[in-house]
Amino acid sequence: MSNRQIKIEDLIHIIVQGGRVKTGVDVYNDHGVLLLDKDVVVDKVKTLEILMEKGISSLPTSGSEGGVWDAQGNEIKIEGNGTMGGERTKAKRPAPIAGVGTIERRLKEIEDLKTVAAQKYDEAKDSIKRVLGQIQESGGQFDYDEVQTHVSDLVEFLTVTDNPFSYLTKEIFSYDDYLYNHSVNVCAIGTAVLNRFNNSFSAAVNDFLSVGEHEAYDPFAKKKSRVDNSYRCYHREELEEISMGFFLHDIGKVMLPDKVLNKSGKLTSDEFELIKRHSFDFGAELLEKNRLRNSYIRSIVKNHHAPIFIGEERCYPEGDHPRDIPIHVKIAKLADIYDAMTSKRCYKEAFNQINVVTEIFRKYAKKDPILQYVLHAFVKSIGIYPPGSIVFLRNGQLAYVLESQGPLVIAFTDIQGNTLTSKPDPMDMGDKSISEDLKVDNRRSVKTPLEVCDRLPSYLQPITT
Repeated sequence: MSNRQIKIEDLIHIIVQGGRVKTGVDVYNDHGVLLLDKDVVVDKVKTLEILMEKGISSLPTSGSEGGVWDAQGNEIKIEGNGTMGGERTKAKRPAPIAGVGTIERRLKEIEDLKTVAAQKYDEAKDSIKRVLGQIQESGGQFDYDEVQTHVSDLVEFLTVTDNPFSYLTKEIFSYDDYLYNHSVNVCAIGTAVLNRFNNSFSAAVNDFLSVGEHEAYDPFAKKKSRVDNSYRCYHREELEEISMGFFLHDIGKVMLPDKVLNKSGKLTSDEFELIKRHSFDFGAELLEKNRLRNSYIRSIVKNHHAPIFIGEERCYPEGDHPRDIPIHVKIAKLADIYDAMTSKRCYKEAFNQINVVTEIFRKYAKKDPILQYVLHAFVKSIGIYPPGSIVFLRNGQLAYVLESQGPLVIAFTDIQGNTLTSKPDPMDMGDKSISEDLKVDNRRSVKTPLEVCDRLPSYLQPITT
């Protein structure tokens, strides 16, 4: 039987009314990335909105494996042209699947994405190594085209994957090759935040324009429908240029002496003044030597330490008013701060990621509406609990994160830290019925599987190889 295509707008209306949909068919994007598993039962509007943002306007449903149900569990008949029929038949509505097969598929999906992410990450890291080496050897010249190729590949992955930063197996707890890792990390974080901000803010503007200025408007309220995307804050070619700016933001640091850049003790006032010049002085000069006059790249390299709210201290260069700092530069600054604080350096340990996100949000929240939008995009993009990571529960158990939202986790040790012999059901931390002792312990840092490999059960062992 052929698959029927149903407009996502129609499905959103059904979900809003309490219904559900199961495609029965795997849904992929144009790049072959799995967007929706055939066995997933969709009961949240957000899932459909994400698919729309990925360019999916309709979903297939298999006549034998999929279907659409209303809030009462009645199957909604789908006509051959994809429209909803008036006749409804009584049928049992499927429950979300959390069985062994689903868990195994999700584990494989996470590892497949991590493999691709690791490849893109390493290629980009090797590229920035060559760039900095070329600058040192030539006195400032580097191969921009080669950099652009690798950054474009990384950006493509970040664009087509939902919550992509979560899958980057970046060396965030190692101080080896810090400058190289930091360049890729800021590019990855910044691009993920930029894409989410662009989609959210552009949709909000379109919604605002559609309702008229006289109507009350809440930019963060959930929407039941979307208007045509006639407005975009940033277009595709601009997004790629901005990502290149994220990648090159610290290029000026190659001009600093290693003894100052990697000093383990406190910097003198003269050393700090020299460090500050890496952006507005050395970085800007290197771009000029390579005839890179792109305004997006220049503004990020020059101003990623500029103040982004009135009264912010220890910012440079001096004299720039926060209202003159573009959105993409504000995103670069937050990405730079987050990665610097959560990375291990020769003079400090890495800070707890959750604490860092909280500190950043507290410092920059409620300063101005645009910055508030950027902050929301930042928090949602970072993924405090990345898929494939390990978290501590308050009762002392260790758990593997299957999904960031919630998060959805599966515990694999007992409260003494001993590996469980059986595979328990996943737990949704967003479920209000979850007891306090089973919630994630935010006081303890998120771990990687490799760090706890000796306690992983057999079904999780392959993820450390």
